Amino acid sequence: MEFAFILLAFACGFGAKLLGLPTLIGYLAAGFVLNYLGFESTDNLQNLANLGITLMLFSIGLKLNVQDLLKKEVWLGSISHTLLWVTVVNLTLTALTYFGLSVFADLDFYTHCLLAFSLSFSSTVCIVKILEESGEIRTRHGKLAIGVLVMQDIVAVLFLVIATGKAPTVWAPLLIVLFFIKPLWAKILEIVGHGELLVLTGFMLALGGYQLFELVGIKGDLGALVIGMIIATHVKSAEMSKALMSFKDLFLIGFFLTIGFSALPTLDLLITALLLCLFIPIKFVIFFKLFLMLKLRARTSYLASLVLSNYSEFGLIVVALLVSLGWLAAHWLVIFALAVSFSFVVTGLVYKTSHNQYTRYKEALKHFEKPVRLKEDIYVQPAGAQIIVVGLGRVGKGAYSSLNSMVGGKVWGMDADPIRIRRLKEQGFQAMVGDGEDVDLWENMDLSNIELVLLALPSIEDICNITEQLKHANYIGKIASIARYEDEIQPLLDAGSDKVFNFFTEAGMGFAEESLRLLPTINTVEKD
Repeated sequence: MEFAFILLAFACGFGAKLLGLPTLIGYLAAGFVLNYLGFESTDNLQNLANLGITLMLFSIGLKLNVQDLLKKEVWLGSISHTLLWVTVVNLTLTALTYFGLSVFADLDFYTHCLLAFSLSFSSTVCIVKILEESGEIRTRHGKLAIGVLVMQDIVAVLFLVIATGKAPTVWAPLLIVLFFIKPLWAKILEIVGHGELLVLTGFMLALGGYQLFELVGIKGDLGALVIGMIIATHVKSAEMSKALMSFKDLFLIGFFLTIGFSALPTLDLLITALLLCLFIPIKFVIFFKLFLMLKLRARTSYLASLVLSNYSEFGLIVVALLVSLGWLAAHWLVIFALAVSFSFVVTGLVYKTSHNQYTRYKEALKHFEKPVRLKEDIYVQPAGAQIIVVGLGRVGKGAYSSLNSMVGGKVWGMDADPIRIRRLKEQGFQAMVGDGEDVDLWENMDLSNIELVLLALPSIEDICNITEQLKHANYIGKIASIARYEDEIQPLLDAGSDKVFNFFTEAGMGFAEESLRLLPTINTVEKD
C-alpha cells in the first residue's frame, strides 16, 4: 500500500513540476486521488507526517534569532492581525447567516468567532517550503513571515491549553534548564564532526525536544522549535539544517498526503470551502496595512503578506477539537481541510511571480509607505565598489577572497543574512546586508561605477530574478553566475548572465591547475 502512495505522490509531484507549479500542489492532489480510489491513511504515513513537521520546526529554530521575535513588527503585527481578522471574518460570517446561507445558519456568534480564529493562522508547512524553495527564508520578508508564524504557534499552544483544560505539569518550569546547558550542546556538536553522526544528532535533538515538552504537558512541536533556537547560534547550525533538509522534505510529503485522506467532499462542502477561500485577500490586506503602519517598506510588507495569505494545518486541529466538543458539526472538518488545501494552491501559484508583481505595481504600493525607515531597511551604499559578490556562502566567500586579493577594496559582498554579514565583517570583509531580488535596493544604489556583479547563489530562479531586477535598475555592467548542473547554464545565459560557471567543472579545473603547480617538471600542453 505504501508503494501506491509513493508512486502516485511521485506522479502528481512530477506532473506539477512539468506544469511549472510547486510540487506540494501535486502531493495534495495525490492525497485526494488516493482517498477517492479507496485507500486509507496508515499509521506509518501519519508517523512520517508528524516526523516531517517536527524536523521542520526544529529547522526553523536553527535559523531563528530570538531577538527577531521581540521586534514590534513581529509580535504586534501578529497579535493585531489575529484580532482584526477575527472581527472582520466574524462580522462577514454573521452577514452570510443573515442572508440565509444554510451552511452558516446553525452557527451562533461564539462559534463564528472560533471558526474565524481557526482561519486566522497561516500554514507553517506551506510557507517554509515555499520560502526554502525560493531561497528567501533568511531575507527580510522571509524572517518577518517566520516570526509571525512562531508567534501564531505560541498563541496556538495557549489556546489548546485553555480549550482542553490540559495545563502543563508542575515540572514544566524546569525546562528553563535547557538554556543553561547550552555549552553542553555546543561541545557535543563540536565532537560529532560532519558526517552521518551530525544528522543523527539533529534527529536526536528534534525528537528529544518533542518528547521532553510532551512529558511536561506542552505541545511537543514547540519543544523541537525551542531546541533549535537554543543551538541556532552555533557555527554548525547551518550545516545541520542543510543535512536535515532532504529528510524533512521527504517526510513532509506524508503530511500533504494526509490532508487528502481527511475526507471526500460533496458539492455543497466544496462550494463552502471555496467561499472561505474568498476571505484570503482580506487576510493579505490586513497584513499589508499593519506592516506598513509598523513602518516596514512596501516590498517587505507585500511579499510577507502574500506568503502569509493562506490557511493553516493547525486550523484542522482546532476544528477537530471543536467537532469533538460538539461545537461544530463533523462536516466542518471536511470543509476546512478543503479550504486549507485550496489556500496552499493559491499561495503556491501567486507567490511564484511575487517579485515581478511587486516590480509591476511598486510605484502604487510605495505610496502607502511611511516616511520613516526602520534601522534594518536603510540602504547601504558600497563605497568605492566596482565588483559586487551576491551570496556569501562557501562559493561566494571564496570568490570574494580571491577577488579581494587581486583588486583590493574595489570588491564588496552582499548577503540577505544579517548574522552572516556580521560575522564576515568581524573577519575584515567589506560586506552589506541586502536581498538581491529587491529592485528597490538596486534602484537606490549608485550603479554607475559597478562593472561586475557575481551571483553566487544556489537557486537558478533566484539568479534569474536578480538578473531581471538589475535590468529594471538600468544596470549596464557584466553579470557572472554559478550553475550547479549542466542543464542550468543555457537558461541562465538566456536570462541575461554574461558568463556562467559550472560549479563542479570549474572546481575540478581549479583543483587540477593548483595541483599541477606542485610538479614543476611536468610540461603542460598548450592549446591552439
